[in-house]
Amino acid sequence: MTPTFALGALGRTVLGRLAALGRISRFAASTFSHMARPPFYPREFAVALLNVGWLSLPVVALTAIFTGGALALQIYAGGARFNAEAVVPQIVAIGMVRELGPVLVGLMIAARVTSSIAAEIATMKVTEQIDALVTLSTNPMKYLVAPRVLAALLTVPVLVGIGDIIGILGGYTVAVKTLDFNAAAYLKNTVNFLELRDIISSLVKGAAFGTIAAIMGCYYGMQSGRGAQGVGRATKGSVEAAAILILAANFVLTGVFFSL
Repeated sequence: MTPTFALGALGRTVLGRLAALGRISRFAASTFSHMARPPFYPREFAVALLNVGWLSLPVVALTAIFTGGALALQIYAGGARFNAEAVVPQIVAIGMVRELGPVLVGLMIAARVTSSIAAEIATMKVTEQIDALVTLSTNPMKYLVAPRVLAALLTVPVLVGIGDIIGILGGYTVAVKTLDFNAAAYLKNTVNFLELRDIISSLVKGAAFGTIAAIMGCYYGMQSGRGAQGVGRATKGSVEAAAILILAANFVLTGVFFSL
């Protein structure tokens, strides 16, 4: 392989990725535009709220409580090397609220909701249901995409807040029941250490991650190829893209709130 050929292949790859990012950006802009203009479909929005919010709560709760408990054990084990075991409540609180809570909830939403949205819309495209919507003068962006993105935008911050609380509760349970921490002192240290901007950053991240997850599911579903393989590729691609963009957005938002 000559250097020129390798450089050309690299350039084509980079240009292809930039073109895909441009298409996703245009799709997102179109989605937000349709969210702000009638007609609206409250029934589709209510169904999306149920699927994104309520039905995601069990997996979010289980993920958060086990992560909080494991985090407490790890911090205690590490702090014991420096006689700093007392920092467990503070680090569990800041770790769950600022980073682990939003990121884990975002990734769970990407695994559960993004894949579901992509598979559903891709199947509708394969079976020509989207063409039928157009024939009936119904805009697929308004009927399929906007309600799902709006539901994720509103519900994922709530899921993140619940996940933060359950994660801190998991750390509290392990610390009190296993590590012999005083319950009242643990709760007092947790409340005193957290600041308002920590909570705000967590909820803002939740809104951003929910929006990313829903847009990726809708975009890949709408771009799906024909047949079962097209649906499978759309579902896989949507989850991969959502996970990568969520982690990238987390880095950007962390830097923004760190500089404030």
